[in-house]
Amino acid sequence: MYTYLHCPEHWAQLEFGAAQLGDLRNNKRVMNIATHLAARPGGTLPQAFDGWAELKAAYRFFANPKNSFELIQAPHCARVLHECHSPGEYLLIEDTTSLSFNDRACEDLGYIRPGGRGFFLHSTLAVRVEAWDLNQRPEGVVLGLMAQKCWSRSMLRGKGTESRRALQERQRESQRWAAALAEAAPGARPTNCRWVLITDREGDFFEPMHCCLSRGIDFVIRGFHDRCLGGQDEHYLELLAQAPVVGTTAVELRARPGQSARTAVLEVRCLRHLSLRGPYRAGRKMADFTVNALEVREAAPPPGVPPLHWVLLSSLSCERWPEIQQVIGRYCARWWVEEYHKALKTGAGAQESQLAQQHRLEALVAVLAVVAVRLLNLKFLARTQPDQAVDPAVFGAEALRVVEARFGKSSQGAWTHRELLRAVARMGGFIGRRSDGEPGWQTIWRGWQRLMWMAEGVELIQRG
Repeated sequence: MYTYLHCPEHWAQLEFGAAQLGDLRNNKRVMNIATHLAARPGGTLPQAFDGWAELKAAYRFFANPKNSFELIQAPHCARVLHECHSPGEYLLIEDTTSLSFNDRACEDLGYIRPGGRGFFLHSTLAVRVEAWDLNQRPEGVVLGLMAQKCWSRSMLRGKGTESRRALQERQRESQRWAAALAEAAPGARPTNCRWVLITDREGDFFEPMHCCLSRGIDFVIRGFHDRCLGGQDEHYLELLAQAPVVGTTAVELRARPGQSARTAVLEVRCLRHLSLRGPYRAGRKMADFTVNALEVREAAPPPGVPPLHWVLLSSLSCERWPEIQQVIGRYCARWWVEEYHKALKTGAGAQESQLAQQHRLEALVAVLAVVAVRLLNLKFLARTQPDQAVDPAVFGAEALRVVEARFGKSSQGAWTHRELLRAVARMGGFIGRRSDGEPGWQTIWRGWQRLMWMAEGVELIQRG
């Protein structure tokens, strides 16, 4: 069930209607807040609410410590988990970001870096794979957040300040990796579907892989540690570097600071059924475990640019070249969670609020995090389901009237995802030439903001 083209009221009902906040008034209030933040994103409550009465009620809602981050997001995460049990393949992409509120006086914020105040956010983004392109890259739709956790540090621990025993006995931040999978699949993974955990190098340690292997969940984890082989003293990275090249593939790299976008041609090496030594935990040695390992290295990078180099550990089959390409393609999809965090900060304005206590900021971010899913997925619907018809009653009659007044009726008789979202993007500055490709979420969102304002104007005129 894709809720992202619903009008803000319908969308808020679907995402937060099942909230159980201990008070019927709070259950209704969170839907009202979500409706306003979806219609007028930006992170600041005065921008989202016109009337003082509703704004004051929103402030009271976020001031109540009982309206916690977990309870606010619970209905959304439950919906996503339910949809991930349907037949199909689901990429569960994990990453951590920090939200900084260092430029304001806030009573109880923790530390995110030396001199930086704020809190961390760990997201498990669920993506349903809809198709594979010719280069074996997945195309999908973002279902939402299977889980999201926020926390802060009351102090910054320096390296070497704790004993090894104290480090092993206390709760560690690294336990957040794959925790959502352990909760969602306490036994084995659901049947008739495939879950694939995808993480960067921070997730390269024993517990996430053990969690997946013990539950029949697949994983693609970028390697960081040079592990010993099972029953040997030899390390696997040296062995992998000596493996023969099994093929070459191309990856489209996005522009980064100081580097323009480019197509990287990669050489791929593979070690299949690699036995790695289990680590010691709580005084005992864990069992050795088996993975497939890939080395992906750029053959001829541009002058002055460091070559792209990935080591990927995976439980997925790597017997045939198309299977290896799909493992690489799944890891390339990890940038979706980076785009999500960008949408949360830039599009939904998660760092713009002037609320002055951490529990209030966390409650606000709990709503904005779901708004950011809606924002991000507008882009993917146009790519993965371009020809699916849009229901005018769901999209909103006033909004559709604005689009048709601006661009005329649909050329196909009924608006499709691709045609409607390109029209919305044109309102945000997208030119729409043949050479422009498909619009990104930022231009779609700018157009969406303008459309919501104009649709509200139409509704107000009709009332008058």
